[in-house]
Order: sequence, then C-alpha cells, then structure tokens
Amino acid sequence: MLSQLPGLRRHQIRRSERSLWRYAAAFPLQCDSPISLGEGCTPLVPRVIGGNTVHFKCEWFNPTCSFKDRGTSVMLSLLRQQGITSVLEDSSGNGGASVSCYAAAGGMSATIMAPASTSPSKTVQMQAHGAKVELIPGSRQACADAAVAAHGRDDGTLFYASHNWQPFFLQGTKTLAYELWEDLGFHAPDNIIIPTGAGSNILGCDLGFSELLRTGEIKALPRLFCAQPLVCSPIASQILQKLQQDDGKTVPGEWNVPVKTVAEGTSIAQPVRLEECVDAVVRSGGSAVRVMEDAISAATLELARLGLYTEPTCAQAAAAYHELLATGFIKPSETTVVVLTSTGVKATPGVAHMLGVIV
Repeated sequence: MLSQLPGLRRHQIRRSERSLWRYAAAFPLQCDSPISLGEGCTPLVPRVIGGNTVHFKCEWFNPTCSFKDRGTSVMLSLLRQQGITSVLEDSSGNGGASVSCYAAAGGMSATIMAPASTSPSKTVQMQAHGAKVELIPGSRQACADAAVAAHGRDDGTLFYASHNWQPFFLQGTKTLAYELWEDLGFHAPDNIIIPTGAGSNILGCDLGFSELLRTGEIKALPRLFCAQPLVCSPIASQILQKLQQDDGKTVPGEWNVPVKTVAEGTSIAQPVRLEECVDAVVRSGGSAVRVMEDAISAATLELARLGLYTEPTCAQAAAAYHELLATGFIKPSETTVVVLTSTGVKATPGVAHMLGVIV
C-alpha cells in the first residue's frame, strides 16, 4: 500500500515548466536535478467515435513514444539522487525503451530483460541508447521472473528498478491525472478508459485524482475502466468477479501459456499490484472490459483512420469504449477520456498483418 500524500493545488503548478515536473510539488521527495526530456504535456484530442465525442490522451508524444516516460523520469531521477547508478528493468518493449533512454540521459547504465518475441523496433531502440539487452525465452511472466532473480547481480550493483512495482514510478504516472485535470479546465472527466497490463496507469490515476479530491480541487473521482485482452485479463477478470458482473466471455484456463495477443504490451499474467488495481477501479465506481482479439484489431484500424496511429495494445481501450457505450455503463453525454499509451510505429509488423500487407 502506498502512503497518501497531500497533493497540490492549482497555484502550486510550475506553469513555466513544460514537462510533468510542473507538478513537482506533488512528489514525495524534492529533486534538485531531475532527469527530464520534456515528458508529459501530451495532447488531449477530441474525436467523434461511435457518433459521440471522446477525448483521446495521446501519450506517444512523450520522448520515447509511450506513457512509460512519465514514471521513468521520476523513478530514475529519485533513484539517482539516492546513489543508484546501474538499473535492471524487465519489459515487453516500451518500459525497456524508456528506462534505456532516461538512464542514458542521466548518466546511468541499464540492463533490459525482454521476451524473445519482443518487436525489434523496440529492442533496437534500447540498444541505441546503450542498454544491455537480454532476450528471455518464453512468456512475459518468464521475463519478469528472470529479472527478479537477477537483482543484485554484478557484484551487488545491479538494482531492479521494475516499473511494475517501484513506487517512484507510480509517482510519475500519477501526473496523468494532474494533466487531465488541467487539460479539462481544472475539472475531472467522468470516465477514463485505460489499457491495462501491470496497471500503473490505473494506480497513477487513482493516486493523482485521490490527491486532488483531498485538496478539494475536484468534487468526485472519475470512474476508471480497465481494458485488457480477453486471453490475458487477470485484472479485468477479478474486477468483474468482485462486481459480480458476467460478460459471457470464456476465460482461458491458464493465463498467458501459451496464449499470444495482438495487445502484447498488456500481456502480463501475474501483475504484482493486482489487488490494488482492482480496489482502485471498484472504489471509483468503474468496471472492466475483456476485449476480443478481432475487436482490438478493428479498433486499431478505426483509430488510424481518425488520424490516431496507435499500438494495438492501447487501441483495445477504444474497443472497450464501444462496449461500455453499448451496455450503458458510459453515457454519450459524459466526458470520457481514452488513454492511448503508445504509437503504432512500434507495432508495424502487427498492423501490417491486420492490413494484409508485407513489410
């Protein structure tokens, strides 16, 4: 359980700072020398989808083209301040690319363990930043297990800075909440639909909006909705079970073995903060959607034809919006934000397969 922090009020925003460090007053520690590349301040773009206006938060405008830069900037800044110089990360791609980039920017060394199936467009990015990349056979979970075992390697200098459990990372992702609040004229949206793997954006939104509620800057929490691929949906399934909701979809008997999904970035079998994610969604009054593979593919192309070229991993949140609208969980008149976590450029082979073209 993360300790509650006081948060900030709007007058404490550093308005001259064009990065998430404009919200530094909300962080647990002061950092005099942050590792920053201008992360945050991403566009919130309205588009008509399903006949209704939806606000899409385009997180690929971050320096390494994914939302992970929010957490990485804060996490590595605060770890470096405490004397950590060599970090280990396990990642299906975007997290590893982000840690590699910010470690390089901050004069730190990075080792990234990634599943052997990870897109080369992501592992090449890691290597270009100077990280040591170790490809691990098997599932995403096998990669996480290998990283846990490697903590303290290299004569005790290798620090496991997993974005999935490191609390400083969540202090960075909570800036998504602060930014949406500022984007919307210092109001909270009614609903936020979040593509979910380990759940750091769920927890970040819960942390940030809870702080804003405690300061009196908002009157109620937005409802959080978790979107996961049906074939690997441990968080979404437990949310639905706790809410005693039945979507009529058959769940695989064993997570992620040997299941493959087009939403590879959210294929995490055993998220370490599962119970916290479930609690955050349920407490907000939200719910979850387990998205079928064909719906993820359709949403990827639908968004692209609206000018929003995303990874299938985050397009599943747009597919979830259609389902939530159809079932009445979300009303057309409500202010709904769909979080788009990464660019389709990082998933070119997968998108090419959807289009039936050869690359």
